[in-house]
Amino acid sequence: MSNLTLFDTPETLTSGRYRNLLPRDGEVLFFPNYFSKSDSDRLYKDLMDKILWQQDQIRFFGKMIDLPRKTAWYGDNDKPYTYSGIPMQPHTWTPDLVEIKSQIETIAKVDFSSVLLNLYRDGKDSVSWHSDNEKELGINPVIGSVSFGATRTFKLRHLIDKSLVIKIELTHGSFVLMSGKTQHCWEHEIPKTSQKLLPRINLTFRVIK
Repeated sequence: MSNLTLFDTPETLTSGRYRNLLPRDGEVLFFPNYFSKSDSDRLYKDLMDKILWQQDQIRFFGKMIDLPRKTAWYGDNDKPYTYSGIPMQPHTWTPDLVEIKSQIETIAKVDFSSVLLNLYRDGKDSVSWHSDNEKELGINPVIGSVSFGATRTFKLRHLIDKSLVIKIELTHGSFVLMSGKTQHCWEHEIPKTSQKLLPRINLTFRVIK
């Protein structure tokens, strides 16, 4: 297993001195301190208080069970989205979400149309292995993932070579950019942990086709 990190200052973003964390079949760039501490603190509080969080359910062996996290979907009004069989109609962009979106678009070089927010309330909340490869995202989707709050471990695993695993510690204010074949050749998860953790908010920005 590889445990890789990258440069920790926004100044490196325009210098070309950053590298792909994946050895093949995709591209993942990691920026640990993309947002300043003060901006991260402010945005975390605003998102926690103002986002319309909901508790989604999925069918598991014939029973409806709660997802181990809360979620919210925001974006352009004409861009509905379905994940894990859950239809999502977006809420209108908030000023905080537009601020975050605008900052990461300078690196992503795409115009994100939607964002899925996940609230991990403690270490028991998680998301299991999956890829963001829904048909609405098209071929080789660009995914911008921003984290605020408690540090959580993010794992990527190659779909063919299951022994190939990349681990990243997603810190307060960090930004991960996934592109190329990543969603077709890799899967990712946020595993449960027995550690006592404060909440974490994750935002995954997408382009709905």
